[in-house]
Amino acid sequence: MSARSSSETDVAVGHRFYGELARWWPLVSPVEDYLEEANEFARVLHEAVPEAQTLLELGSGGGHNAFHLKRDFRMTLSDISTEMLAVSQRLNPQCEHVQGDMRSLELGQTFDAVFVHDAVHYMTTEQDLRAAIATAHRHCRPGGVALFVPDVLRESFEPTTDCGGSDGPDGAGVRYLEWSYAPSADATVGTLHYAFVLREADGTVRSLHETHAFSMFARDTWLHLLAEQGFAAEVITERTTEDRAPRTMFLARRAG
Repeated sequence: MSARSSSETDVAVGHRFYGELARWWPLVSPVEDYLEEANEFARVLHEAVPEAQTLLELGSGGGHNAFHLKRDFRMTLSDISTEMLAVSQRLNPQCEHVQGDMRSLELGQTFDAVFVHDAVHYMTTEQDLRAAIATAHRHCRPGGVALFVPDVLRESFEPTTDCGGSDGPDGAGVRYLEWSYAPSADATVGTLHYAFVLREADGTVRSLHETHAFSMFARDTWLHLLAEQGFAAEVITERTTEDRAPRTMFLARRAG
């Protein structure tokens, strides 16, 4: 489970990480770290819909994927956290930003493609995931596609620990420890602990801990829910040179 997840449930909105701490996002998860995976997402989308020009991202967070994807698409970015959207707006002033929940967003327009990255892990029930998929479907034009990129599936999940962070030019810095685990082998919801040490530009240091719940649905659950909402889905294995297992992606096409 990556530290990149955005804020997409009522529980997640209460997390300080995506509210008062949103300004630290560029140091927690630097934008340059997204280049390779964003290029991979663009490749998959262009191969699926070569003429695609418009892209809606649900759960766009701080806009770090969008920073790279906007070179290829005219983007609309949606997230439930106004603080994270403010971070993205500074980074991506060319993109339209809309506050909204991926389970219920209604923009009244369709796009050539819809993209949902790891914010989808905050859909911790099948009902929530079904609603998010329905949102993607109604915003996807006939013949268009939706690309869902969950970090993990139930079949591939392994407990992990990770750490990271970086320093800013003004002397501010952040370091984090991330620890994820599941209560049982057949669980569909896991636990993710974050421990942060934050150094302000004036040298003041503080620390905090947060616990997040994240989903890890089975591949067949994903395929069932996608088909239920009217998508024809295929499973794609991500191409990556990063030191991690490639993700399983779901490319879902809306009938033309």
